[in-house]
Amino acid sequence: MSGAKRRVTILGSTGSVGQSTLDVIRYHGDRFALEALVAGKNVDALIRDARAFQPRLAVIADDAGYAALRDGLAGTGIEVAAGDAAVVAAAERPVDILMAAIVGAAGLASTLAALERGTSVAFANKEVLVSAGDLVMQTVARTGARLLPVDSEHNAIFQVFETEGRAAIEKILLTASGGPFRTWTAAAMAAATPAQAVAHPNWSMGAKISVDSATMMNKGLELIEAHYLFAMPEPQIEVLIHPQSVVHSAVVYCDGSVLAQLGSPDMRTPIAYALGWPERLAVPVAKLDLVALGGLTFEAPDETRFPALRLARQALRAGAGAPTLLNAANEVAVAAFLANRLPFAAIAELVARVLETVPGQVPDSLDAVLALDAAARRAAEGLIRQMAA
Repeated sequence: MSGAKRRVTILGSTGSVGQSTLDVIRYHGDRFALEALVAGKNVDALIRDARAFQPRLAVIADDAGYAALRDGLAGTGIEVAAGDAAVVAAAERPVDILMAAIVGAAGLASTLAALERGTSVAFANKEVLVSAGDLVMQTVARTGARLLPVDSEHNAIFQVFETEGRAAIEKILLTASGGPFRTWTAAAMAAATPAQAVAHPNWSMGAKISVDSATMMNKGLELIEAHYLFAMPEPQIEVLIHPQSVVHSAVVYCDGSVLAQLGSPDMRTPIAYALGWPERLAVPVAKLDLVALGGLTFEAPDETRFPALRLARQALRAGAGAPTLLNAANEVAVAAFLANRLPFAAIAELVARVLETVPGQVPDSLDAVLALDAAARRAAEGLIRQMAA
């Protein structure tokens, strides 16, 4: 990259991906300038980061945080706003690249707004593609926007995926750490607590994605994301458990070649790759030492103990609105587990029951996606109440 600074907007700036993005930008202060920082509810962190990085705009999605944000940034010259409409408006501002890191389906409207403008989007919100994959990819094709995957697995595939030679690709290998319960029995997992579920062995992540890793729903969502991002049929996407989290994913070619991307488990690497693309940026991460590592191991996933992965495959094969239902039900189930309203083992059970009971018509617009998402959430909450009765 050369010339003028690349302008960046970060949606979800106070989350783990947003904070890692700011760390990369801090390291390359001469290359980037912030257009907007957007957060959900953490107004104190947003004020801190806005004062440090001086974006043109700071937005808090929670209307109740507006007064605190306004007062906290008084005299800085930074524009402030609040509410869902302000989040979408921030995403529509012209930038060189937008980091979409709002967790869950809540990021759908703002991500689509950026893609409608033809903005290059560094994509860290897999739930958007799971909920509205066809709609997102149709928008990308129509506007010429570019999706740059930030999930470590999809970023790895992006780095070794030979687009011009895709006919020679046999399959994609998505690696998974196995999460904190990889070696636990089903009985032990049934009694797992939220604190145990969020204690990921390799990655530092937010609570929702950590629980998804523990259930392996995260890998199921990533499987669906990979299907859309790389136009790969579901049978050609394989999941491998790789406890060291060093091989971030791989592509298998028809001549027997397996091209993999390796690195230390640090989200700043894929974030820097997306922000700097097509150039590579130096980042202050621990360099991979293969000698010290000593060995790499792989194993097949156990879909009996981790049924969420099987549910995701079923939803992808079913198509229509099934992935939307899957994602919405999972978000409700994870939130209920974290609030001690649902046992760990019931997360996948709840998702399965929503998939069985809610009609999954094709969501062909944002409104249709949101309506189907809302129907799944209502059904999930009703089932949680029944389970608690």
